[in-house]
Amino acid sequence: MKEITEEMWTEIDGIIDRYQGKPGALIPVLEECQNVSGYLPMEVQQRISQGLGIPGSTVYGVVTFYSFFTMVPRGRHTIKVCLGTACYVRGGKENLDFLQRELGVEVKGTTEDLRFSLDSVR
Repeated sequence: MKEITEEMWTEIDGIIDRYQGKPGALIPVLEECQNVSGYLPMEVQQRISQGLGIPGSTVYGVVTFYSFFTMVPRGRHTIKVCLGTACYVRGGKENLDFLQRELGVEVKGTTEDLRFSLDSVR
C-alpha cells in the first residue's frame, strides 16, 4: 500500500489549517487531501476530523458516500467500462471480463504497480 510521506503530511496539515473554521469545508479539504496523497486512508480522515473539529464518523460518511473519494490507492490511469443497458448489449460485460483477466484485478481494483484502476459505470 502507498505510504503517506512526511512531505504529504505537511501539505495535508496546511490544507486543514487553511480551512479551519470555515463552514462547508469538509468536501474541499477531502478533495485537496486526496489530490496530495492519492487516496484517503483512515489516518488522513482522522487528521481531517481532528483538524476541522468534525466527528470522524461524519468524515468517513462523506468519503464512503461520494464515489470520487477512495480509501485505497488508485492507479495512475483509471479504466471505466460502461455496463449500462446499451453498452451491455454491445459487449460491455465481455470487455470488462477481458480487462479483469488482462490486468489481474477486480472491479474497483488497482494493479500492484499502481498503473491502472478498473471501474464499471452505468
